[in-house]
Amino acid sequence: MAGRLYAYSFFEDFVLLYPVYAVLFAETGLSAAEISSLFILWSLTGFVVEVPSGLLADVVSRRLLVVLAPLLAGAGFALWTFLPGYPAFAAGFVLWGVGGSVQSGALEALVYEELSRAGAAGSYARLTGRAEAVGITAVMAASGLAAPVLALGGYRALGVASIAATLVAAAIALSFPEQGRAAGGEPDEPEQGYAAVLRAGLAEVRGSPRVRSAVIMVAALSGFTTLDEYIPLLAGATVTAPAAVPLLVLLVSAGAAAGGWLAGRGTHRTGPALVVAAGCLAAGSLAARPAGLVLVAVAFGVFQWAMAAADAALQDRITDQARATVTSMSGLGVEVVAVTAYAGYGLGSLWAGPGPLFALAAVPYLLLGAALWRQR
Repeated sequence: MAGRLYAYSFFEDFVLLYPVYAVLFAETGLSAAEISSLFILWSLTGFVVEVPSGLLADVVSRRLLVVLAPLLAGAGFALWTFLPGYPAFAAGFVLWGVGGSVQSGALEALVYEELSRAGAAGSYARLTGRAEAVGITAVMAASGLAAPVLALGGYRALGVASIAATLVAAAIALSFPEQGRAAGGEPDEPEQGYAAVLRAGLAEVRGSPRVRSAVIMVAALSGFTTLDEYIPLLAGATVTAPAAVPLLVLLVSAGAAAGGWLAGRGTHRTGPALVVAAGCLAAGSLAARPAGLVLVAVAFGVFQWAMAAADAALQDRITDQARATVTSMSGLGVEVVAVTAYAGYGLGSLWAGPGPLFALAAVPYLLLGAALWRQR
């Protein structure tokens, strides 16, 4: 299972369009406002589809949804590649957003249940953390290859390569084990089945403080970490040579990958580790020097490690009947926190630069770490 999960994570994120799709949009003639509207549409799609897709994953085959997710993303990339223009870009983001939501909840539930059947549920955090690290590595590799491929074949070559990667990911997902669910199948009366699963998921979140706290922890940790989208701005504020920015961004990505690779170890120290990481983020951001990005990389490594621990704690506390549904509820929380973080950064940028804003972003991690430390 581990090797196939790592391979799936790699090819799902080995998308050569990642580092340049905003440039593609601009060169096609889209304004900054139109490009921003595409990002908003992408987030809104995930917000709307997140919980219904998790509910679906608790009723039908989870492997089927994990196979479908990269195919939907690939269809979106095909629209971008062969029909460039605002309508195709918008449709592509909708397909990509639906694919991400379809996978969210389904993949975690599938992996956890198969590990549980094998008596290895305790390795869930390590396995998924390393899968995230592999995905980050794939993004780094795709970013490195994008420039030469773009020079040789243009955006069409990047698009074809990206579509091919999603097809490989879907083929790998077909080999995932899934015992019992296909046989159990979909209920004879789907409407009653969906309603029953939804009630079970809501009951778990409402009735169990341990489940509720885990959902909140996953949402908060993962939601605030979406601020990594602004790492290039932080890096750019510390150097005068633009060519150095990608190297500093790569440094932070490497830190996050290392944190994912270490997932599952020492999770009883999550509280103190988050407190230290918050201090590293604040100090590194305010240093206003390239060397400060080393501390930022350490912070994001700890955040990645803590997210895997929080996800594992959530999976340990929920039942199989509504596992994907409850996981998707945490994913919905991630979207809410992420939108709040984006809006806060955008508003704060009117008065402060990237350094102070990232230092301010350390406060939620400090509070989360202190709460976990005290609880422990």
